[in-house]
Amino acid sequence: MLEHGGRLRAAAQQYAIAEADWLDLSTGIAPWSWPIAPVDARDWARLPETDDGLEAAACAYYNAAQVLPVPGSQAAIQALPRLRGPVGKVGVLSPCYAEHAHAWRKSGFLVREVLEREVEHFIDVFNVLVVVNPNNPTGRLIAPEQLLKWHARLVERGGWLVVDEAFMDTAPAHSLAAETWRSGLIVLRSFGKFFGLAGARLGFVLAEAGLLQALASEIGPWAVSGPTRKVGLACLSDLPGQQLQRERCEYAALRLSALLSAHGLEPDGGCALFQWLVTAHAEPLHEFAARRGVLLRLFKAERAEHSSLRFGLPHSEADWQRLETLLHDYRKDLK
Repeated sequence: MLEHGGRLRAAAQQYAIAEADWLDLSTGIAPWSWPIAPVDARDWARLPETDDGLEAAACAYYNAAQVLPVPGSQAAIQALPRLRGPVGKVGVLSPCYAEHAHAWRKSGFLVREVLEREVEHFIDVFNVLVVVNPNNPTGRLIAPEQLLKWHARLVERGGWLVVDEAFMDTAPAHSLAAETWRSGLIVLRSFGKFFGLAGARLGFVLAEAGLLQALASEIGPWAVSGPTRKVGLACLSDLPGQQLQRERCEYAALRLSALLSAHGLEPDGGCALFQWLVTAHAEPLHEFAARRGVLLRLFKAERAEHSSLRFGLPHSEADWQRLETLLHDYRKDLK
């Protein structure tokens, strides 16, 4: 399996630091989790049903004509290649979330990872183009107009444009959700990142009805548990809570960028849920932090100067102070 952030237990074992003593900044998950009402015992005892209002709430939240709830957008990433045949050529705009290229390769597709400037050159040979927008880990946003131009080129030949919008909740104006009535346009949305509830394992696929029906058949019945559906419905319907979450994420991202810059680590990218830094010091800083119980997300490259770190958002003032002290001590240690 591929490497991901959030492997706190493994870090605790490796560095002999109790899990409770860590500051985990290795994920792009909002550190403020939605308050959850107690789950009725009947929700655990019954199979989930699809007439509870979750789909309607998701359509309203995402501004989409139809949606399919899935057990995390990762489930859709793995299932989509099985719906696409015959095996063909897939472009993945990189660097990005590594599971996309992995899933298509695993299903036998020829995958080419391309830079944004290379898409125009290769797009007419691709059967599928995958774009993460905003990108993870760079935070790069591609304008909807550009994505729709690529989609038009692909769909002429029966192709797909798959857009992973896992980090789009704080920038809805850039979403293609409202355009998913178009044939060959598939948008993936993550629930857990923005709402701070990654453990719920909930995501949504936005696409034309026929494709959603095929994907539902591929994933199978009762994919999302009853308690998770109830939590999702409550969060997607909570408009004041969503506004508060957007505001504090955006403020924290600006604060994090300023803090890193003040210590000579100006970010190279990011979004409202994380900041991204390319530096030759990525590996030593990751190790320095881990030995002090602060977990960052390291992206190794063949050349050290191309390696990078992703910093998630601290939760509390104590967490901010701990991160500031760490950065101060690291800079002092370099001298």
